Amino acid sequence: MHERFVGWARGRGGTMFHVNHEPGAEIHSTDPFAVPSGQRSPVRRLRGRLAAPVTLWTAPGPAGLTVSSTLVAEGEPDRLLGLIDPESDLWAAAEEAGRFAVTPLGPPHRQLADRFAGLFPAPGGLFASGEWIDTPYGPVPGDAGGWAGCRLDNTREYGWGLLVEATIEAVELTGEAAPLLHYRGRYHELPA
Repeated sequence: MHERFVGWARGRGGTMFHVNHEPGAEIHSTDPFAVPSGQRSPVRRLRGRLAAPVTLWTAPGPAGLTVSSTLVAEGEPDRLLGLIDPESDLWAAAEEAGRFAVTPLGPPHRQLADRFAGLFPAPGGLFASGEWIDTPYGPVPGDAGGWAGCRLDNTREYGWGLLVEATIEAVELTGEAAPLLHYRGRYHELPA
């Protein structure tokens, strides 16, 4: 255990293993805290092999969260399902408002996706930069190709997440946009 959590930082001779005193040295590109691939959960590895669209869920408040587990089901009425973090600010705002917006993100939205996932700094708050359109369901990015307004119907614990069931009440499509995909821990684009 010591070797995994503390020992990774020092190589032989007591120096940091990623330090290279040669000109042009680079810091390694691997995560020293990552579970070795042979010890990862097979279910987690399977989930990583399923490409998923990257969406931004927002709610009045405002609050938002990057979500890559969104499914749309056509019917009477049209429905939307998703898995979100039950401890997120988005969930608190959506539960209070009873509604939320879902925006499919595209390749230009990588930084936006990281910001709402908590992986990129957000000085001034999540909504401080970029253009936003206010909707009754929550703010949506001004450069998005479309969004859906959803009414919260039901939720339940599902695995470690919260399964959200909603009715789609509004859809606005403003143009054709390529999707941003999440696959094996990274963002990907469809080939042109």
